[in-house]
Amino acid sequence: MTSLDDLFSSPPAYEPLASQVRPETLDQYIGQQHVVGTGTPLRRALDAGQLHSLIFWGPPGVGKTTLARLVAHYVEAVFLSLSAVMSGVRDIRDAVEQARQNRAMGRKTVLFIDEVHRFNKSQQDAFLPHVEDGTLIFIGATTENPSFELNNALLSRAKVYVLKSLTEDDLKQITQQALVALHPETVRPDQLLETDALDLLVQLADGDARKLLNYLEFALQLAEGQPVAKELIAQVAGTSMRRFDKGGEAFYDQISALHKSVRGSDPDAALYWLMRMLDGGCDPLYVARRIVRMASEDIGNADPRALTLAMNAWDVQERLGSPEGELALAQAVIYLACAPKSNAVYTAFKQVRALIANAPAGDVPVHLRNAPTSLMKELGYGEEYRYAHDEPEAFAAGESYFPPELADSRFYHPVERGLEGKIARKLEHLRELNRQSLRQRYTDAESPLNTDLYSK
Repeated sequence: MTSLDDLFSSPPAYEPLASQVRPETLDQYIGQQHVVGTGTPLRRALDAGQLHSLIFWGPPGVGKTTLARLVAHYVEAVFLSLSAVMSGVRDIRDAVEQARQNRAMGRKTVLFIDEVHRFNKSQQDAFLPHVEDGTLIFIGATTENPSFELNNALLSRAKVYVLKSLTEDDLKQITQQALVALHPETVRPDQLLETDALDLLVQLADGDARKLLNYLEFALQLAEGQPVAKELIAQVAGTSMRRFDKGGEAFYDQISALHKSVRGSDPDAALYWLMRMLDGGCDPLYVARRIVRMASEDIGNADPRALTLAMNAWDVQERLGSPEGELALAQAVIYLACAPKSNAVYTAFKQVRALIANAPAGDVPVHLRNAPTSLMKELGYGEEYRYAHDEPEAFAAGESYFPPELADSRFYHPVERGLEGKIARKLEHLRELNRQSLRQRYTDAESPLNTDLYSK
């Protein structure tokens, strides 16, 4: 018979598996040995009972919060935790007051701020005097690049440690620890999780221990005591989205890797990074726009077809969507990676833009101006203009199209790769015609040759 106490008693509070199996000592902590492994600067400081303010920067699920708790425990400090998503200046003041009380009792305080990049400038500034005078030891955790998201004043007072994605071996160790913690009577973990299921679980976790443990917990519940099979892991995970935070560090890292792979003529790596971005949920039209940029910036006139193909791929993506459009993007990326490379157009573009921004604007030479009115004709507009199509080779040798103060300037320097090699030879031929024209002009005028005028 059920008693009243049983009817009205609350069920035990739910605790996620990731929290249940959180390590209690640094020796149990898996991964990030480059930060806290034996002999590292941080570990040596901890062994000496010292801890400085620091920031853990890394992707989700790699142990930032856990490591903050462990280092605080290691130096016997009181651990206070705030989330930048939920907390404000008042919460910071309360934590500082508690740290002052701890200090009066001779105890150190670690104030941990999760997702510290979400604090604004004034909130970040609120820590500074208390870090400076030793009231508290500050530890921040962020998935975003601290250089962009945190104040310089805070960065100058805290050492940044970069935490890496967990390796497959790390994730397998974490899985084994979790299975043993849940079922200590089990002799072998593979009695609860089949080997191929473990491999798939680790793959889908994508370096994220929290994701791994969440998948594992759900799968174990559904298995009801039977060994978890690969098919069940696939069902639990569903369509797994890789780490890709639009506008965040992973976003810019991956588009940078794609661009550099194309520039480096590695079609396999370029295709890999393209698919990583699409798999992570990146807008294909954003990728299409960047591919067009690559065609102009890194290939240019060495193969003008690259720009056409990039635009066609963009058009296919807009018209057909996925997956047809994504296949067209892949075709464009592979073509661009294999195409001859030249940044001559991009370099010339930057040089001319800088010149225009920093130099006085030159007037259009009179002979290049149109003369649609009688007054303009009287002023000589267009009077000495030479129509190129009426000249030999359709080229007005010796003609200048610059303002006088910029005569003979050169910005475009084609490379000897692809079509630009032919362009380079054509331009050199035309420059030679210019030099011959200038020589003839000075000879006809019986003037001494000024070699500077036709040496370019």
